[in-house]
Amino acid sequence: MKLKYDNKIWKALIQYFSEFKRDFIILCVFMVSLACVDISFPLLTQYAIDHYVIPGNAQGLGKVGVMYLALALLLSIIIFSFIRHAGKIEMNLVYKMRKDCFEKLQKLSFSYYDRNAIGWMIARTTSDATKISETVAWGLVDMIWGLAMMFGISIVMLIVNVKLALVTLVTVPILAFISVLFEKKMLVAYRNVRKINSKITGLFNEGIVGAKTTKTLVREDLNSREFGVVTQDMKRTSIRAATFSAGYLPVALFISAIGMVLTLYFGSIFVMNSTITYGTLVLFITYARQFFDPVLELARIYTEMISAQAAAERVMNLINEEEDILESEEVLAKYGDHYHQKTENWEPLKGQIEFKNVDFFYKKGEYILKDFNLKVNQGETVALVGETGSGKSTIVNLACRFYEPTSGEILIDGVDYKLRSQNWLHANIGYVLQAPHLFSGTIKENIRYGKLDATDEEIVNAAKIVNAHGFISKLEKGYESEVGEGGALLSTGEKQLVSFARAILSAPRIFFLDEATSSIDTETEAKIQYAIDRILENRTSFIVAHRLSTIRNADRILVLEKGVVIEQGTHQELMTEKGHYYELYTNQFIEEGEMEILNEKTSKKITQNREEKESEKSA
Repeated sequence: MKLKYDNKIWKALIQYFSEFKRDFIILCVFMVSLACVDISFPLLTQYAIDHYVIPGNAQGLGKVGVMYLALALLLSIIIFSFIRHAGKIEMNLVYKMRKDCFEKLQKLSFSYYDRNAIGWMIARTTSDATKISETVAWGLVDMIWGLAMMFGISIVMLIVNVKLALVTLVTVPILAFISVLFEKKMLVAYRNVRKINSKITGLFNEGIVGAKTTKTLVREDLNSREFGVVTQDMKRTSIRAATFSAGYLPVALFISAIGMVLTLYFGSIFVMNSTITYGTLVLFITYARQFFDPVLELARIYTEMISAQAAAERVMNLINEEEDILESEEVLAKYGDHYHQKTENWEPLKGQIEFKNVDFFYKKGEYILKDFNLKVNQGETVALVGETGSGKSTIVNLACRFYEPTSGEILIDGVDYKLRSQNWLHANIGYVLQAPHLFSGTIKENIRYGKLDATDEEIVNAAKIVNAHGFISKLEKGYESEVGEGGALLSTGEKQLVSFARAILSAPRIFFLDEATSSIDTETEAKIQYAIDRILENRTSFIVAHRLSTIRNADRILVLEKGVVIEQGTHQELMTEKGHYYELYTNQFIEEGEMEILNEKTSKKITQNREEKESEKSA
């Protein structure tokens, strides 16, 4: 790991922000102008002392006062302009970073989300992006002003008196040496701060998302202790980083004070020897203070840049993250990319899917599928059955091109799907998950998410197809009812029905139902089972099933074990064979029957108790 200021990171950042070059140039002009005005004040003071104060000529002081007021007015205008412009740059920078990070996250495949925690990604787009924009915008302001001040003061001092100028500037190399000593420790400390900050963001996210689980498992105290350990680590690391920064600035201040003392000492001797005037001594003392002010500012900026470098590394790594699924140049030229789609070139999708000698693994060497072959005809409904880890969801994810095969081919309508656009495929599929995700907004907005130009009539029709119209109509605001964050205001079954309507609205040619009915009650399941049969008609479809009763009408059922098809056929054929599927089905049927009887008995018992209590009250 690099432990020093990294020019490559900042060069990459400068290149990334190149579209704001004009704004940066304007800001630089403001800051150089500000430095010139700041340098002019001591010169005017020197002129007034040597030409009017020392000779005792008060007549010209009025003219000097007017010049002071003019410079002060100009200074005020420049300060207002650069603050306004720097603020504009800061907002533009953070907007660009967050926009690019968000767009990159939309493009990245599922594997990226498997590797990285949600908190890590949130921290990149929030606190890290803010840190960088503040450092670049306002750090640039102070850096340009500081460099212009130091350069201008040095030139003026060397012109006025070379010896005294060299005395004033003698401590600068010492300060540069001290900066190098502090550099490594500050960078390591601030990297650790950013890393722990990501962990804290992740813990907050998990605590909020998993609040119900936390309460049902009574983990509040344990979670608090775990959070306390991380925040204590954050506290220690932050104090360590702040200590280095705090130690650096006083050292720089002490060195600058030495320069001031040397200037005053030797300057006084030169005045007594009549080598320089009293006004020149005041000029050098003022310049010595002004010279080391920007030096201290640059020291502060340096520590901030060291702190921001860790954030810059993380944000740039996200923005430059290479996508696991990349389109070829030919595909991009013909079909466009995620944000510039050439839909006029999209071929009609019929729905034939074929896996040819497909291998796939998440971790190298641990194959989920090995030399897997499967052909699904247009309009065929294929159900996938098997234990957890058998490869059911992997097959669906590969068919959707959320992942790509490690080797082998997947053909859509006889063509390798890598030769066509991801967007073309995704626009033609409907996907309903076991745990449906709804976005904050209304029910209508969530259904329309599947087809943004859908009319209200189309939305209602989609809801009617999946039997969602009934419960929606009973809500106070109907289709305008808010679903809450993640659909929290709806039941699991209601969320599932809305997600079905959303998937149906886009009229997909291929349907994927991944355990889509496992999280709903039998009554809701009965409502949508009929809808499933209707919407899957003449559409190619994959059903990953937990409740085997929902796949009895499938054209073909594949029984998987460790990525291998061990049985396949219709429900009737597999039941006749009395193999693995038969055992799974009969066991589940018995369990569901027992559960139904138990629920019926419980319901009767509750009713009986209620009647007995009512009788007692009447008596």
